[in-house]
Amino acid sequence: MKILKIAVQKSGRLNEQSLQLLKECGIAINNGNNRLKARASNFPVEVLFLRNSDIPQYIEDGVADISIIGENVVIEKQKNVRILEKLGFAKCRLSLAIPKNETYTGLNFFNGIKVATSYPNTLRKFLDENKLDTEIHEISGSVEIAPNIGLADSICDLVSSGSTLFSNGLKEVEVILKSEACLAVSQSIAPEIQLILDKLLFRIRSVMAARNNKYILLNAPNDKLEKIIDVLPGMKSPTIMPLADKNWSSLHSVINENDFWEVIDELKENGAQGILIIPIEKMVA
Repeated sequence: MKILKIAVQKSGRLNEQSLQLLKECGIAINNGNNRLKARASNFPVEVLFLRNSDIPQYIEDGVADISIIGENVVIEKQKNVRILEKLGFAKCRLSLAIPKNETYTGLNFFNGIKVATSYPNTLRKFLDENKLDTEIHEISGSVEIAPNIGLADSICDLVSSGSTLFSNGLKEVEVILKSEACLAVSQSIAPEIQLILDKLLFRIRSVMAARNNKYILLNAPNDKLEKIIDVLPGMKSPTIMPLADKNWSSLHSVINENDFWEVIDELKENGAQGILIIPIEKMVA
């Protein structure tokens, strides 16, 4: 029986979120006793738990077929790996940061200084594109301490909330790239493995659609239904059901979570009442 081999981060936040995504896709993984690989009991998938920075090489070598990994790692490692799908979680950015007491004067600030980073390839590309003469000092881990110990003048590192920069006396001044978790795939995946991947991708897209949308129910006066439908078009068109009061109807639809607060006032202005927002577990288009 053919098995799809998927690599995920061995430990850390991305590990937890990756396994949660697989769980929501109905795939049961038992990684008891910190095993480095685990077979799903109900889907032809084997999960390999690997060091994050090694995953692109394992995919290129065919050890793993796909991975859930940060875009930033795929871009930095420059392996023969294709980003298939962005997953919408583990969002961060790769940024340049300098000491808080320095006055930032624009990109020319980085001419003639030393920048510490764990992402030398991505940083070099950015510097070359902007014609900057900057020395790169490659280190792994604890990059943010480099200016404080005299190792470098500034840093290039991943930023999410910015609290780590702040606590180390640094400020973010330039964003090089934005990143999130993605599904990365080998360029030479076998056709029979591709069939399994297509089934997994269908489940992932259904889960992601559910995360981004909510089910909305509301009561509306019949003479305002057309205006409310214009505000809430739904996936195709809303479901409308009559209420005991013949002048009112119940309207059911789907709305993107990011849009709800922008339209709530308009819904209320058009007489909508009893508005309920309900999470969607799965969403199959």
